[in-house]
Amino acid sequence: MKVKIDEIRNMSAIEREKKLSDLRNELFKLHSSNAMGGTLTDPTKIRQIKRAVARILTVQNELKEI
Repeated sequence: MKVKIDEIRNMSAIEREKKLSDLRNELFKLHSSNAMGGTLTDPTKIRQIKRAVARILTVQNELKEI
């Protein structure tokens, strides 16, 4: 689920919003299943998704300043 910063910068604003929405939904599902006593097959996936969300938000904030 690694998303590189160059890939994000090359996306359109609509694509970034879609990707951000998809990542947040996936993160919600992982948190929900973990909270209900389920086990995660890949515990590092939550960290990767959180970082990808942060990267997208960073690029969006950079573009708003310009």
